[in-house]
Amino acid sequence: MRRRDFLRQGAVGLSLTVAPLIIPRRVLAGPEGPGANDRIHIGLIGPGGRAHSLLDESPKDVRLVALADCDLRQCRKYNKWVAEKRPDLATEKLPHYQDYRAMFEKEKLDAAIVATTTHARALICIHSMQAGLDVYSEKPLTLTIEEGQYLVRAEQRYQRILQVGTQQRSVPIDNFGSDLVKNGALGKVHTVLCANFVGPEQWKPSEGETVPEELNWDMWCHQTELVPYTKNLHPGLDKWGKWRAYDGGGLSFGVTGWGTHAFDQVQRALGTDDTTPTEVRFLEDPGPNAKVSLHYASGVVVKCEYGLEEGPGLGGIFIGEKGRLEINRNKLVSDPPELINGAPEPDDKAIYASVAGPHLQNWVDCMRTRQKPNASAEVGHNSSVICHLINIARELGRPLKWDPAAESFVGDEEANALRSRPRRKGYELPVIS
Repeated sequence: MRRRDFLRQGAVGLSLTVAPLIIPRRVLAGPEGPGANDRIHIGLIGPGGRAHSLLDESPKDVRLVALADCDLRQCRKYNKWVAEKRPDLATEKLPHYQDYRAMFEKEKLDAAIVATTTHARALICIHSMQAGLDVYSEKPLTLTIEEGQYLVRAEQRYQRILQVGTQQRSVPIDNFGSDLVKNGALGKVHTVLCANFVGPEQWKPSEGETVPEELNWDMWCHQTELVPYTKNLHPGLDKWGKWRAYDGGGLSFGVTGWGTHAFDQVQRALGTDDTTPTEVRFLEDPGPNAKVSLHYASGVVVKCEYGLEEGPGLGGIFIGEKGRLEINRNKLVSDPPELINGAPEPDDKAIYASVAGPHLQNWVDCMRTRQKPNASAEVGHNSSVICHLINIARELGRPLKWDPAAESFVGDEEANALRSRPRRKGYELPVIS
């Protein structure tokens, strides 16, 4: 199917067939690496604040071709940033598209970087893969459990490379620590201590304002209710990221903010990338931000109990028979100290920095080799499921049992109903056969 045909069919019903699986010749460079004409052509969807730090660390063999955003003002600002800070990314002024599907049709792309709002992200990633593109998706990968299931199927069905932006997966010192835990250096691990990440709040629509001329507000609201426009929602993660309608708690110490990184670190170290916990319990009286524990089939208990400034905000403390190990972004602390002998040196400047460069490089490398990236759709989905389990348990105010294989709550239809959400017409998830 040609990309033009994909777009035409998608506009009619979103019941899409398989996209082309041919990798452009320019992506398949020789063993010496890409030459001047072999750069990977990227379309950026959602050129906001996060996209600045991402592309600032992008590999040299990436060429930015075009920008897409429902708010064209964001494209204009980003174009200015590229010209001033990273002129090597583009050889000319980047074209702007309000609808990313038009960008797919008109531009010659190899891949898409999706750094949109969370509530729009999953569908855009699916459309990108159906258009034959590899994808780098910001985290959190999804707004709901259902979206993650669709993304896993899409990645497999269309044989695309999808890398989720949990960049600690590509940090050497973090991987060293994870391998210590996974390979038994602590003996049998029984407990992991994490921060008690903050949940989202409920958005209450305010009095509407005039919609800016260059903003497609319907497209911004995407699958969610078409609420009156307000500057209190857009632009900026700090505005929409804390509301349940649009994210699962996406600010720094939120469940789907740093919580996504922390739980992904836990999954990596425990060797549970292909599964999830079986139960969520409360460590105190239930409430919107109550402390919880996550229970794995292996017997490991993850306790989310640290205050936001007390423990590792981007990882956890792993406790086993032979000692304990703190894994935080670009940081290891062990007891006994000799446990981490031989660990890679940390980059002190990057402890709380983006550290996305190696992760983007891994994505680009996998685009060439067609090997699975460090944070595939399945990996990102399962880490996101943990965040969703916490939010659903807190919302219902009761402990929940979860079947990882069936991806359903055990004996709780009210909880199961929260695995998905009603989607507005025109933004439904497509059929992936």
